[in-house]
Amino acid sequence: MSTDEERLAQLGYKQELHRRLSGFSNFAVSFSIISILAGAITSYGIAMKAGGPVAITLGWLFVGIMVTFVALAMAEVCSAYPTAGALYWWAAALAKKNKPAWAWFVGWFNFLGEVAVTAAIDFGAAITTAAFLSLTFGLEVTALSTFLIFLVIIVVHGLLNTFGVNLVRVLSDVSAWWHLVGVAVIVGILAVVPDQHKPISEVFTEVYNATGFTFAGAGIYAVLMGLLMAQYTYTGYDASAHVAEETHDAANAAPRGIVLSVVVSVIAGFILLVAITWSIQDYEGALGTELGLPPAQIFIDAVGKDLGVFLLFICMVAQWFCGMASVTANSRMSYAFARDDAIPGSRIWKKVNPRTGTPTNSIWLCVTLSTILVLPSLWNTVAYFAATSIAVIGLYIAYVGPVLLRRLSPDFEPGPWNLGKWSAPIGWIAIVWVGIICVLFVLPPASPITAETFNYTIVAVAVVLGAATIWWFASARKWFTGPKQNLLEKAHHGEPTD
Repeated sequence: MSTDEERLAQLGYKQELHRRLSGFSNFAVSFSIISILAGAITSYGIAMKAGGPVAITLGWLFVGIMVTFVALAMAEVCSAYPTAGALYWWAAALAKKNKPAWAWFVGWFNFLGEVAVTAAIDFGAAITTAAFLSLTFGLEVTALSTFLIFLVIIVVHGLLNTFGVNLVRVLSDVSAWWHLVGVAVIVGILAVVPDQHKPISEVFTEVYNATGFTFAGAGIYAVLMGLLMAQYTYTGYDASAHVAEETHDAANAAPRGIVLSVVVSVIAGFILLVAITWSIQDYEGALGTELGLPPAQIFIDAVGKDLGVFLLFICMVAQWFCGMASVTANSRMSYAFARDDAIPGSRIWKKVNPRTGTPTNSIWLCVTLSTILVLPSLWNTVAYFAATSIAVIGLYIAYVGPVLLRRLSPDFEPGPWNLGKWSAPIGWIAIVWVGIICVLFVLPPASPITAETFNYTIVAVAVVLGAATIWWFASARKWFTGPKQNLLEKAHHGEPTD
């Protein structure tokens, strides 16, 4: 029996998923979901409108540093408990009291965040694809055409994930290199080809406020709103933990995957965003482009249509890879949560396809729920902003829950990958930062506040929290006991436990 299987058995689980991922593949899954060519491109307009260049460049760097603290704190816990359940499993293991309740609420926020981030990534990919098809085939970009493209993308991602973890591994590895080489190509072309560039001082200092707010200090408020671009992009790196049961040397490789995916994204993303912002020829024109994607217009204005379309193609393919990896992580979390009977219909969602070693039913559950979340985009243009905010808050509440419990657990036994004496300061900085963003991204992003501009994030988060609370007190607290150890179940029923 391998060390990985022994450790999983100590945590109470039989090896059911196929363990085929290397350390690089584990990193590649998280790096692909963060995807600087997805989040930073599709949400670039958010920061253009709220905060401008300073929010795009220095804001990216600042948020990246803060997120690195969160990733480090999560990674330390991951090393101790390398299981697909990840965040909610850690919460149950670390809580001194009310273990099932902690697991329940952290799990539901993680589940909400995973579904929302998958929805936001593939909807963002649809926006980019629509812009690409508009430039190459004259497609009219409408709410309906964008939604239909989203539908095709997410169904393809569901199908590819169904075929097995080997295909996921190959695509994730290709994705990581596509992102790194793609960023180098885009930066190189934007640095050399344009006849003129924006003054470099403006790239780092200019504040732009098109939020509609005009009160004293509105510019600062706009910059804070613009940080959503960076904070949304830095999501999904918990994927390295969710695929831990499919990774070799998981106690070391999974935490490394979490941290490295963030650090590499911070550096490469900063270089990319400086290059794009430096290349802006017409700020107002790019912000109001009919393509619906400001970076696409910036590319075309800076290097011409043909080369601009090529740069957009690089981003489009990267976003396709990103959504693919997101469905992978989402389905693994759903499978693990269902394995512990926490999702309605768990008997269906926890089934593993014996041929492919993948949780096929969970994959399609995630595809369906993400599609439902994107449906409002047919009527409301603020849906993408809401989906990104929900993803940020849902995931980060789940991220910080186990970190807080680890800080309150003096008898925590670190795994082979740990922070040593830096554990406490890094953990508390992570906790404070998550508290700040949970307040920041439920605030109104634009004025006047109408049905079109209202930030529905608080409603979505309240609905999930309210529903989980009602369900907990009405029923779940009587039967949900937290993570269920299937090795013990099998032994109890006289089945071989390997």
